Amino acid sequence: MKKTTLHRPALLLSALFCMAALPSAAQQAAPAVPAEAPPAPGLAAMAWEPPVLEPFTATYQALYKGKEAGDATMRVTHASGTQWRVDMQVVGRRGFASVLGLNLEQSTVFENRNGQYVPLSQSTVRKGLFLGKKVTGTYDWQAGTARWLGDLKKERTQPIPLQAGDQSALLLNLAIMRDARPGSSLHYRYVDVGRVRQHDYQAAPATESVQVGELSYDALRVYRTNGGNDETILWIANGVPTPVRILQRKDGEDNIDLRLIEYQGV
Repeated sequence: MKKTTLHRPALLLSALFCMAALPSAAQQAAPAVPAEAPPAPGLAAMAWEPPVLEPFTATYQALYKGKEAGDATMRVTHASGTQWRVDMQVVGRRGFASVLGLNLEQSTVFENRNGQYVPLSQSTVRKGLFLGKKVTGTYDWQAGTARWLGDLKKERTQPIPLQAGDQSALLLNLAIMRDARPGSSLHYRYVDVGRVRQHDYQAAPATESVQVGELSYDALRVYRTNGGNDETILWIANGVPTPVRILQRKDGEDNIDLRLIEYQGV
């Protein structure tokens, strides 16, 4: 087993890996295929190597407006054949529960079909002192619809027509890791928890130095271009299977900041 420790303060961290997938305003659908752009001068086309889909466990420190807020763990596991599963567990520190959605567990079962990540089912569980909510969803590709049941508004339990390339919140992060190249534009349709949103991203033309804890990475910045006042920025590095940092900014100010502190791969 390969284990890389990135920064080990006794931090417990934060939240939403799906922060990269949090919706803003509804948009028109676009194909989930990255539009490649020529690499920046001096950067060879083969210099960027997207990670291979492999099992791993990643732990993030979470900051909320610059203060420690909890921790999050993301796991990718291989079930059998083409079937995989991605899980996220978020534990918010007391006082930040309302910000981080209390304690959150989320998972997506998906198939890897020749490099395309196809969601099959999705589950979200929120736990709190006085309340708990559970939502489950099924992507029925034979029928061509997705549907969620549980603690939802009635309008969000209606069937949603599926399109090729549709992604859940958790899969969106894996898809960005797979698709991003220096200078590329990425387009996805987010279909999760009874909602449909368009997510468009742009990768920087070249990598930049990013400090995460005590380590510095040569990382590619990928940012959402259609989030309005809610900005989402991810930094991804060669050889690391998950973003090294995910930053959500609101009205020009840092809001939620996830920083990778450890990952283990088989």
